[in-house]
Amino acid sequence: MASKKKNYYAVANGRKPGIYRNWDGDDGAKAQVFSFPGAVYKGHSTLYEAEEWLQENRGTDNSSGSQKLSKTPAAVDDREKVIIYTDGGCSGNPGPGGYGAVILHHGHRKELSGGYRLTTNNRMEMIACIKAIESLEPGCGVRLYSDSSYVVNGITKGWAVKWRKNGWIRSGSEKAQNIDLWSKLLELCENRDIEFVWVKGHAETPENECCDRLAAAAAAKRGLSVDEAYEKGETRSL
Repeated sequence: MASKKKNYYAVANGRKPGIYRNWDGDDGAKAQVFSFPGAVYKGHSTLYEAEEWLQENRGTDNSSGSQKLSKTPAAVDDREKVIIYTDGGCSGNPGPGGYGAVILHHGHRKELSGGYRLTTNNRMEMIACIKAIESLEPGCGVRLYSDSSYVVNGITKGWAVKWRKNGWIRSGSEKAQNIDLWSKLLELCENRDIEFVWVKGHAETPENECCDRLAAAAAAKRGLSVDEAYEKGETRSL
């Protein structure tokens, strides 16, 4: 079923909360939420829906409850943070997969994407985060939005750190999966000020949906790269 056209954009938390008829432009909703920490907004087909949603969500902060993983980096002012949205997935799980990322900072926008001929959903979610973080200068403060509970909980709840400390054992004798990627992601996070925030997928968050489209388009391409660790069965060993 085709999605309804978005005629109104409600901004509950942004530079200037309110309801906007346009997404783009100096007076559009995007200008109110672009690179704004904890922005909360949603598109609606009718003014009534927009007003009702705004009434319920006004003043909320999308970054509430999120946590940081960092060892020694100096704290970075929220206004200076790079905002990253990521998504990833594959067809078949395992199957051909792709990832997408949108990076926002001070009015600049960068999109990243790529694909692999055989991989998994979780690996694509993780690789999206890794590729986006790797593209930044080491000293950048980051707020990263992902719709993957696997990734966000693995970082914010300390699961991945615990697995690594226990020799990558989750419980009993069960090995953690995707050790190669968890190792890389933890390494990237340790000397950076990075905040991971879960965002609901397919909930009409524009940048998240953009990442979804980037990932799907990448996975559909010919001549995809090889996820060597996965194809060689090395994702549970180092």
